[in-house]
Amino acid sequence: MNSSFKLILFFLSIALFVSCGNADDDVNYALNTGDGLGQGQVVDDCLDLGENDLILSIQDQFTKDPGKVSIFFKVSNSDGTPVSGLTADQFTIYEQGRNDDCFNTISTSESNARISPNEQIFSSNTLLILDLSNSVLQSSLEELKTASTSFVNTVMPATTQDSYKMAIYWFDGEDVLHELNPLTSVKSELTEAIASINNDISGDVSTDLYGAVIKSTDIATDLLNESTQGEKIGAASVVIFTDGKDQASRYSKDAAQKKVDTADPNISFFTIGLGSEIDTEALTAIGKTSSEFAANKEELEDTFNKISDLVSERASSFYLFEYCSPKRGGDNNLAIQVQKGSLQGAVQTKFNADGFTGGCE
Repeated sequence: MNSSFKLILFFLSIALFVSCGNADDDVNYALNTGDGLGQGQVVDDCLDLGENDLILSIQDQFTKDPGKVSIFFKVSNSDGTPVSGLTADQFTIYEQGRNDDCFNTISTSESNARISPNEQIFSSNTLLILDLSNSVLQSSLEELKTASTSFVNTVMPATTQDSYKMAIYWFDGEDVLHELNPLTSVKSELTEAIASINNDISGDVSTDLYGAVIKSTDIATDLLNESTQGEKIGAASVVIFTDGKDQASRYSKDAAQKKVDTADPNISFFTIGLGSEIDTEALTAIGKTSSEFAANKEELEDTFNKISDLVSERASSFYLFEYCSPKRGGDNNLAIQVQKGSLQGAVQTKFNADGFTGGCE
């Protein structure tokens, strides 16, 4: 056997090994959190739309007879900042069939283009983790309750939606992450739970911050796995508040940081610190998505609001855009452009219109 043939067999064996690996790895309904266009691609030069100021990252797409095309995507600025609040009239649809040299604009009104509720394919879970150790209970409990209530009111939608849920947990010095309110989509349940917090809730004056980080990450991971069953796409956010350093020394800082750093990329981490006794460096590292610090309890609500705005914007930057296509067969290219003020961005994909007929609504 000559060396060239041996080399070919070697590479064939590697390819076979890779292709026959864990089959579960071939199916992933998680969000595309990396830079770029997700499942989409750069728009053809014939449209001459220019550089993207806004990034449309396609997460999933599908068609439904008699002619509906649905695209699920997130929108962000070029620096990764989420863009929320877009409406259907800010989007332009372009299609290119097999006989078209370039794309043709499709009327958004004639195609019944719309931003649709995305409950059927998207799930966003938020965990609010509160430090209720002795120092908080004795000096800033009322301010924390006000700030936490404001956080819930900002993050949770005005009307109950099954795709947006939140749970609240608290910690002190015990080796337990206490559940204040289980995961729910009902805002009033969360605010009532916060109102029920009193000075007698904790019996341990210490602070098991790193234990709370580890346990909350495990809970977020389980929720993400559960919420992405059945081809559903999901994201989770962990928001941790504390007014001090880890005092329990039950878990190491390195163990907590490793838990955060190796967590599913679809879990976002936020931290909120209060006062002068916090470890800002540790909290910044744990809150790898964003961290905010309040110098005193009077600043606490504003600090919570900064984080709640970020959590809300991230969840609201995912869109399910649907329209009725005039195409009636074959593979067709699709480009979607969004404009917000002077900023624009676009992404291209394709869909199959075999079997499409009139009557799409």
